[in-house]
Amino acid sequence: MVRKAFSALPLAMLFVLAVSVSAQDTLRITYVVNGVLGDKSFFDSGQRGMDMVMDEFDVDVNTIELGIDPANWETGLDDAMKDTDAYDVLVVGTFQMVEFLSRRAHLYPDKVFILFDAPAAYDDPSICVDGCKNVYSVTYKQNEGSFLAGVYAAAMSASGIEGFSGSGILGAVGGQDIPVINDFIVGYEQGACLVNPDSRVLVQYAGGWNDPARGKEIALAMYEQNADMVFQIAGGTGEGVFEAAAERSKFAIGVDSDQATIIMETAPERAERILTSMLKNVDKSLFRAIDLYLKGELVLGQAEAIGILEGGVGLAYNEIYEAATPDNIKELIAAVEEAVIAGDIVVNTVFAPEGEAATVGMGCDAMPATDFDASAFLSK
Repeated sequence: MVRKAFSALPLAMLFVLAVSVSAQDTLRITYVVNGVLGDKSFFDSGQRGMDMVMDEFDVDVNTIELGIDPANWETGLDDAMKDTDAYDVLVVGTFQMVEFLSRRAHLYPDKVFILFDAPAAYDDPSICVDGCKNVYSVTYKQNEGSFLAGVYAAAMSASGIEGFSGSGILGAVGGQDIPVINDFIVGYEQGACLVNPDSRVLVQYAGGWNDPARGKEIALAMYEQNADMVFQIAGGTGEGVFEAAAERSKFAIGVDSDQATIIMETAPERAERILTSMLKNVDKSLFRAIDLYLKGELVLGQAEAIGILEGGVGLAYNEIYEAATPDNIKELIAAVEEAVIAGDIVVNTVFAPEGEAATVGMGCDAMPATDFDASAFLSK
């Protein structure tokens, strides 16, 4: 039997899971997807995490796909949570599911819930009745990873390499105009400004996550405006960005997963246009969470944010990146990573306190000052 016990930390009001699993027991996990697998991005990364868990531990995972219609998500999650004989741990992600999970977690005190990419409403007793003390949340510092993407895009634009105009114009296609997507964009803009104070980022929102035709339309318009590289932050919609890049012989940056590697065999002409991807390592974070659970070390009742330092975010350094990227730009990216980890560069975020939060389109003149000199690398 899987045995669970909760011990309180009086000051922090946190709960640490203690679990003992005998050799013959199998941990049961339900992974709920408020969408469908096959996005070659966010949800697929979560499934890779589940696959990693099954490969490493004695675990059964049942994945439930709720489909792309938001009207089905609350009832679908409710049904999954009610099926208490099917799971010990239930995993679900995205901001759209926060309230649905938070309002129900207290009904299942002997279950553990892992919420990724958004925190439970711990401080709102009208939603988290008992503080969601059986919920662990993991969020990602997507602003930090996107900062690297902006540095990379602006540096490649200025590189003089064939296919780059040197315009300093970049693009970003978001799925929706929501805080988490804007956190990607403000980091991306800041990274571009670090390299080129005259850079300009074209920003447009597709209005959804599963419309590649719309993604292609937006990206084509950006390339027509002389954008050298477009960063897609739009899930399945972003596949259209890659189509546009291949069609116009331009370049793109993927998101969440190493998207070039994923499509290399099926669509090599698109893959070669994705010079890197901003990785939100959902897979590694979920593996880490289950590992902590099995060790009895998973801290519940709070959210944890992971960034470059913890390996939560970063860039994809695959064969395409290695072949396309000059050594001086690789050195620049490595130095920027170190500067962020050391605290020498503070990356903008929309989630800062009121009055300190960054906004999309704020301009290079409004970026925080830093002593970091990107030009020293570009002049090599």
